[in-house]
Amino acid sequence: MEAGLDRDTLDLVLGTIREFGADQLPDDYLLELDTKDEFPEEIVRQMLSDLGVTLLFIPEKYGGMGASTFDVYRVCELLARIDVGVATGVFATFLGSDPIVFGATDAQKERWMTLIAEEGLLMAYGATEPEAGSDLGALKTTAKPVVEDGETVAYVINGNKQWISNGGYADLYTILAGTPGGPTWFVVDSDTEGFAKGKPEDKHGIRASNTAALSLQDVTVDADRLVGDGEGQGLLQAQAVFGYTRLMVAAFGLGAGWAALDRAIPYSQERIQGGAPLSTKQGYTHKLIVPHVVRLEAARAYIEETSQRIDAGEELLNTEGAIAKYLGTEGGNLAADSAIQALGGYGYTKEYMVEKIKRDVRITTIYEGTSEIMEMTIARDRWQEHLKTRGEFYHEQARKLDELAASSPTVGAEIAALAFHGLSEVMEQARLHRLTRNQHVLFRLGEIVAYVECAGALCRRAASALDGTLDEKADMRFEGPTLAAIARVFAREAAAKLALDATRWMMGAADPGAIDAAGFEAALGTKAIQQAQTGLIADMDRVADAIYQRT
Repeated sequence: MEAGLDRDTLDLVLGTIREFGADQLPDDYLLELDTKDEFPEEIVRQMLSDLGVTLLFIPEKYGGMGASTFDVYRVCELLARIDVGVATGVFATFLGSDPIVFGATDAQKERWMTLIAEEGLLMAYGATEPEAGSDLGALKTTAKPVVEDGETVAYVINGNKQWISNGGYADLYTILAGTPGGPTWFVVDSDTEGFAKGKPEDKHGIRASNTAALSLQDVTVDADRLVGDGEGQGLLQAQAVFGYTRLMVAAFGLGAGWAALDRAIPYSQERIQGGAPLSTKQGYTHKLIVPHVVRLEAARAYIEETSQRIDAGEELLNTEGAIAKYLGTEGGNLAADSAIQALGGYGYTKEYMVEKIKRDVRITTIYEGTSEIMEMTIARDRWQEHLKTRGEFYHEQARKLDELAASSPTVGAEIAALAFHGLSEVMEQARLHRLTRNQHVLFRLGEIVAYVECAGALCRRAASALDGTLDEKADMRFEGPTLAAIARVFAREAAAKLALDATRWMMGAADPGAIDAAGFEAALGTKAIQQAQTGLIADMDRVADAIYQRT
């Protein structure tokens, strides 16, 4: 990956986008777009070209800015804070170029990335199909070679694509199709003969984005439109970017969740109930605000940690991308739902933005892989790690957290360590009793893993904030002591989820009498996890005080 932007440049980019959003996309205009189900094509094109957002994901040698994964996460979060629909239009161009960025030959990258940078093209990513959905292996679109004098000179593409963001407006499309050598990406121009775009989908949310079906009937493209140096690389090229692209959708959930909370928080300071503002009442803050702040910041910690790993050169962090997306999008969806509740009747009306944000953020739990696909990915991959390491995968991480607790005793690392040790025991019980044969158990393991791993990342982030080693480009909304309190709250939540949910599903799936309940609880460390809940309310009070800037 590129080295990325320096802090001043990133701050300038974020500031420019923030100002553009305030000027061109005020709440009343966003609500109008939502009501009219209208895609603001010119504004999206301005963001890509005039603001130079396109340049972020293009390497410097092709005329771009060469932003890092960390930089792009910060930009995606901000775009989603402004509007998830508009952000989707921008992101679809990022996504549409990914097969080229990660799979094209050097000559193809020079050709296409330079063109995209110079012209600020709107792009679309044509993978999903009506019957296959997210299962790229069930691809039905075909690309038949045209052979002349023993050489393939072109391909004729036939098939249909569904749920394509920017589908009706893009200038350039990357289309996944089956060739004799296997699934392969092709670059297709919008005006190619036989290429048709369907009417816009009438969606529940993100109505400021365009989503349309595509039809390819005898669409002929030259052989040099095949991405890469041969057929059959399409699935590998798609999988190579899941860790990256799912981080960006996680950032959408993060941004939208905070956009909703940032409307509920001031409302609660002004709304008087029983003689005092709602912001002073635990029944309000500790149910509707604090838990969601904590989950979103846990997701942020994992997004940032994974971004740093990608930027350091690690590849195929698909499991980590799935974990980030799972908690970031589920957390954003829950935060927006609670923001509606926090505003009461106002929140339920379309006059107030939180109702729209809730409808918009819902898509993040669906596109780029549903939450259920994320659960399966997480559980399957971590299950394999457990088997390969003979049960040491999570014990080793727990030991590192115990070491962190010794050097940073206020960040809740010792509580997170309990959860990691317990998670290893859960995996072992699942192995001994072959419980992962139950798909639902596997899915629930995925959820538990996401919570536990994000708890570890949040503890590490809090420790870095306290000792001054947090990435200088990181979000700085909360200072070290507050992040430590947030980390302690979430570590308790993750540990409690492990103790309760793991016991429920392991016992629920095992044969009667196969697992000794008392012995299992002892191995999980349930008593220690229960004792670790001591101080939870006091820490939630601390977080609430920080949110409302109370001394």
